[in-house]
Amino acid sequence: MNAERVHRSALALLLLSLLTAGSTLAATQPYPTRAIRLVVPFAAGGGTDIVARTVGQKLGEQLGQQVVVDNRAGAAGIIGTELAAKSAGDGYTLLMGSNGPLAINPGLHSKLPYDPLRDFAPVALVTIMPFLMVVHPALPVKSVRELIALAKSRPGQLNYASPGGGSTTHLATELFKAMAGLNIVHVPYKGVAPASTDLISGQVQLLSGDLSTLMPHVRSGKMKALAVTSAKRSTLAPELPTVSESGVPGYEVSGWFGVLAPAGAPREVVVRLNAEIVKGLGSGDVRERLAALGGEVAGGTPEQFAEHLRGEIAKWGKLITAIGLKAETGR
Repeated sequence: MNAERVHRSALALLLLSLLTAGSTLAATQPYPTRAIRLVVPFAAGGGTDIVARTVGQKLGEQLGQQVVVDNRAGAAGIIGTELAAKSAGDGYTLLMGSNGPLAINPGLHSKLPYDPLRDFAPVALVTIMPFLMVVHPALPVKSVRELIALAKSRPGQLNYASPGGGSTTHLATELFKAMAGLNIVHVPYKGVAPASTDLISGQVQLLSGDLSTLMPHVRSGKMKALAVTSAKRSTLAPELPTVSESGVPGYEVSGWFGVLAPAGAPREVVVRLNAEIVKGLGSGDVRERLAALGGEVAGGTPEQFAEHLRGEIAKWGKLITAIGLKAETGR
């Protein structure tokens, strides 16, 4: 009987040992052990989607797990961003964030179903996309300084186009107006294409937009480029000065994309993802794809991305309040 009890005790100890070892092994398995979902809060085929698929493919190759892009479009990026914000913070759901949903929406909407700073852990800033400031070729200006002088001599007579009220490029020109002290009339369109068409036809005189979209029109002579909106000259158009060095010191506006995880993601997972994304940004094929979109590689630490995000929210919130812009009006 004693021998039987000893045998049972030994079996119990062995089973406990195996269970403990299994749990420990599971807990120490390197991340990731399954596919990762990368939420894109816009439709397939757009800029956000292309950046996400470029980064996701490279990240999946490096991690040895598939990165699945999940397009959840709607409500100016709110639907997909909310979905990501409310997902488990385990590193298996990520968000391809951008300035619209994360930095501009907080100023436009009094009630958002997510807080960009509270509900997300920034992982890595992927790319910065400077805008190009262009005018109609017949406008008698060759620089930003000359544009400012002309606008001041003709207050309220010049028009500028945007792809929609509340868009980054709309706010880019509003910031330019505010910093230069100009009175230029906003004409919103439903997209970049119709805005570009009316600029080419002379219905409007000024437009800011993506380098990749507007530069072909500049090269064909249908538009005249004055400057880039980034803090430094763009490597994609180094011959063009910045707005800041052309008469509006301190002016800086760029589109950007970055990867974020839901709040609560383990620090070691965030660090691992950051390292792999930054590594991937160094590869030639990723750089080429981003350059084709008019983007320059960013990178940096999660802390630097978090600082960038805080600065963007503050800048656009201040401007939106100053001009009285609301999501409902899109003035």
